[in-house]
Amino acid sequence: MGLISISFIFSLSMLVMLSSTTYSQPQSPKVIQSTTYLSKEFEVGHGEVADKKMYNIEFPMGHVGIKSIYVDLVDEHGNSVPLHETYIHHWYILKYIIKKNMSVSQDPNDHTKPSGDLIYKRNDGTCNKGILPHQWSSGSETRGTSTKLPYSFAVEIGNHADITEGWEEQWLLGLLVIDTRGAENKKICIQCRCDQFNLPANFYDVTVGFHGKVTHEYKAGVLCCQDKFQCKMIKGFQAPRRNLAIRYNITWVNWDQHQIPVRFYVLDVTDRVTNNGSETIHDCQDGRTLCTSTPKYGTGTEAGNEEGYLVGMSVCYPKLGSMKIDDGETVTVESIYKNEFLPEVMGDMHFYLADELPHKA
Repeated sequence: MGLISISFIFSLSMLVMLSSTTYSQPQSPKVIQSTTYLSKEFEVGHGEVADKKMYNIEFPMGHVGIKSIYVDLVDEHGNSVPLHETYIHHWYILKYIIKKNMSVSQDPNDHTKPSGDLIYKRNDGTCNKGILPHQWSSGSETRGTSTKLPYSFAVEIGNHADITEGWEEQWLLGLLVIDTRGAENKKICIQCRCDQFNLPANFYDVTVGFHGKVTHEYKAGVLCCQDKFQCKMIKGFQAPRRNLAIRYNITWVNWDQHQIPVRFYVLDVTDRVTNNGSETIHDCQDGRTLCTSTPKYGTGTEAGNEEGYLVGMSVCYPKLGSMKIDDGETVTVESIYKNEFLPEVMGDMHFYLADELPHKA
């Protein structure tokens, strides 16, 4: 099966209708606009982790509907950086509102906490507090995974009716990448295994996670992949520091009555499978398979096709109107991996819900 991405995020973007309401649409598709943006540069050395948050990134302005977002990691010359050099653990884009004329530092190395003049606006999902609040995200599979929504569905943004007067909508880009040049064991390093990093001497004395102070039982996770932490390196290895950036392309349409808004959920896989001694019991109802998202692994060396790495996930858009989730139904998300020790693996599913069906006028 090859190396499984630590940020194994299902971008299957499943689109399910919650009602049979029809919605008229024009005879021809609305003009889709496209812009490619480049984030601020950030520096990374060989074996180093870069964990950055960039506020107020460039994003389409006005009342629009986002159709797709494509994200790539590039060097200072604009060339895509392959995963075997710098691994894309994950990236995410999160909406927030901020009081007008207020600002947050644009320096990706400045970790100054935003003030009370900023409010994060999470997705419609069920996770609590700071868990999976984002609108878009992916991992190493980002270059080979489509996020395009079918016509005439879109993620609505910039609706002034939803923005508090005196505030404005902005966007945060978060990312975690690991430069594995010269690492003793690249495949283990990108799993954020604590024993593969040169941790500070006081790491277990000062590090606090979701559940309190971290103990020596904590063997792997993003707490061992903090900004500037370094993988254990091959003795004597040297390489120049690099300036990297996120290049992202966004397609969108101007919002009008013909667009159908979708609600956006990010669901996290948790193990709800039990065994009563004689059979395996799944925590689901009728067991219908709504969607299957399959991985794609690279076979070469170029960016987007790196051998041994997860480079894409298939998406799933059922035929419109073919699936309905009734109120009270249980939806089970199952993530299947090879049977070996894989710490810090994630299985997240992007789930779009529409309350209306398109209907040709």
